[in-house]
Amino acid sequence: MECLNAEIPADGVTKSIETEDIAENVVKADETTLANGEDEAGTPGEEYAYLERNEFTSEIFKVEVKNMGYFGIGEFKKLLRNTLKFDVTKIKAPTRKEFAFVCFRSQEDQQRGLEILNGYKWKGKVLKAHVAKASADPLQKKRAAEDQESEKKPKKQRTAVEATCPLSHIAYDQQLKQKSEEMSALLAKYTQELRKVNPRAKPHLDKFQFHEVLPSPTVNGYRNKNEFTVGKNSAGEVVVGFRLGCYSDGSVEVAEVADLPHLPEQAKWAARSFQDLVRKSKFLPFNPDGNVGHFRQLMVRCSSATGELMLVAGIYSSNLSEDEQAELKEELKSFYEELGKDAPYKCTSLYYQDVKHREAGQTINPVEHISGSTHITDTIQGLQFRISPLAFFQINTEGANVLYQKAIDLVAPTKDTTMLDICCGTGTITLAFAKHCKKVMGVEIVPDAIKDAEFNAEANGIKNAKFFTGNADDFIKSMVREALYDQEPGKPLDLIAVVDPPRAGLHHRSIAAIRSADAINRLVYVSCNPHSAKRNFIELARPESKQYKGEPFYPKSAVAVDMFPHTMHTELVILFEREPKTKADEKSAPAEGAAQSKSEATEEAASEENTASVT
Repeated sequence: MECLNAEIPADGVTKSIETEDIAENVVKADETTLANGEDEAGTPGEEYAYLERNEFTSEIFKVEVKNMGYFGIGEFKKLLRNTLKFDVTKIKAPTRKEFAFVCFRSQEDQQRGLEILNGYKWKGKVLKAHVAKASADPLQKKRAAEDQESEKKPKKQRTAVEATCPLSHIAYDQQLKQKSEEMSALLAKYTQELRKVNPRAKPHLDKFQFHEVLPSPTVNGYRNKNEFTVGKNSAGEVVVGFRLGCYSDGSVEVAEVADLPHLPEQAKWAARSFQDLVRKSKFLPFNPDGNVGHFRQLMVRCSSATGELMLVAGIYSSNLSEDEQAELKEELKSFYEELGKDAPYKCTSLYYQDVKHREAGQTINPVEHISGSTHITDTIQGLQFRISPLAFFQINTEGANVLYQKAIDLVAPTKDTTMLDICCGTGTITLAFAKHCKKVMGVEIVPDAIKDAEFNAEANGIKNAKFFTGNADDFIKSMVREALYDQEPGKPLDLIAVVDPPRAGLHHRSIAAIRSADAINRLVYVSCNPHSAKRNFIELARPESKQYKGEPFYPKSAVAVDMFPHTMHTELVILFEREPKTKADEKSAPAEGAAQSKSEATEEAASEENTASVT
């Protein structure tokens, strides 16, 4: 699956804030003082006004658990969710030592949690539980601190260019040089760590090569997807653009995007036109300081191949009646229909997205088609791809051509090769490999993405592709069995896997599933965040153990592609291969496995909070 919002800081800071998000952001800053017994909720005021809103926040159903000793956040989550069957919204443990905070969905759940956890014996400790006070709103907390330090010189606010394109002031060849040095240093650190974890990796690491960072064919205006925030600038004017900071840092200022080099003119026009609409409308821009207003965000997708432009208007509807929502939808439709007559660009696909607090179990905010076509189409590797509003698609289309070709070149598939695409998204990598392989299979947890993938295969006349909807962990073995079933008797199976996971990398269960699938002999790992993926690289190459069964995958070669010019981010592609098991390996594996199991369990539990399940 292509990485979502993983390439530039702008996408991170444009994330909308809800009442529950406010509490999420402040827990980190405040829970340590709570653990030390400070009554930070003792002073009423604006810092706790969010608790009085007619909206859900689990901060009012928070419990502090003490006397825990040292623990892993992963094992604590399993205790709460699997063993005790608690329905919790958040679990926070800033030090993973002695205490943690647990937020429940209701007072009834909170009371049950208190009764069970207080006095519960776990890991040789008797737990203590009591009601915890809610955390302060970070924005209001910062403002209060600023009022107390009014004589302090104000901190210079970043510009939109500084926040989203920190390398734009550097010549592009120097950007590539800087990124090459960074990737070389990261891989050197990785190989050094792997030598300690698995001494048998040494001969492979001695041959491991990092080639270079390849340039993007398009340096400016390359982003085909952008998520803009509706807010106000420092002068108080309504703006559609990028947030200059995070809510948890006390910042809600939004800056215009006209000067950003990585945005195409279509996207800039979309932001300006939506800004005009919001300024004229009777409906208000959303303000996270109080959760008031309606216009919250705008997602823009554009195609360099067809010129199509998709707009998804994110509306905060909690304070709107059904009639008002209908009126707002009609306003959106009429505005862009009228605008299309004389404007330099045309909105070819318009959606309404209800962006408010998600219900339990809800993973996305629903979208509703308003006008125009339901999809846009773009081209990678000479193939046409239909893209729906919420589908994953590489941000840099021209860069994706280079990226996918390098992945193909590294693994060198033949007409006897079967390829498994784990996290396949809309099938872009799967279908790019199809003409080079006997058969390709992809798995993806998002049903709409699989519908797009199947449509794309049929539209491009590709007959050797098959897609599955579900969690990759559950489908890896079944896909391997299907590949073995299709193989001619007596003929060796050439089975390769490609993974392109979210920014946080693969969950360790996915790595374990890949390791245990002995038929997979080569693996291409495409990472949009190599710093986070380094943990996966180590897990792939660890010695065989109880947790990671199957021979290790050793790194053979790597290449990076600059998918995100002007930013600090780079896409890294690494080819891993297994070494055939020998009799000597079989004898030593059990002893090595026993030595590794305890340390692996501790590391995995500690990293659980920062991993992403396969999607």
